Amino acid sequence: METLINKNRADKQLGLGILILVIGSVFFLRNTGVDVPHWILSWHTIMLGAGLWMGYRKNFQGNGWLALTIIGGIFTLRSISIFDFDFSGISVPVALIGLGLYVILKPKKVQNFDQYFEKKPVDFTEKES
Repeated sequence: METLINKNRADKQLGLGILILVIGSVFFLRNTGVDVPHWILSWHTIMLGAGLWMGYRKNFQGNGWLALTIIGGIFTLRSISIFDFDFSGISVPVALIGLGLYVILKPKKVQNFDQYFEKKPVDFTEKES
C-alpha cells in the first residue's frame, strides 16, 4: 500500500514538473521574441490539457475527462488558423460526430435491476484458522 502511495506521489510530481517546464518554456519563448500562437496559454487549451491528463490518470474511464476534453478541444480548434483555413465552421459538427461515435461504440454495461435485490445466503459457520 505504501509503495502505491509513493508511486502516485511520484506520478503527480512528474506531471506537475512537466507542466511547469512547458509553461516556463512558452513564457521564455514569448519573452525572447519568438512568435508563439496566442491560443497556447488560453483557458481552453488549459481545459483541454486538464481533460486529457484526467483521462490518462483514470485510464480513460468515466466521462468527466471527456467533457473537459471536448469543450477545450472545440474552443482550441476555433482559435487555430492553419494555412488560412478556419476551423470554427467545422469544429462543432466534428465534436458532435465524435460524441455520437463515442456513445455508439462505448462498452455496454449490462446490469439487471434484479441484481440489486438478489438475496444471497449468509454463512454463519465459524472458520478454523
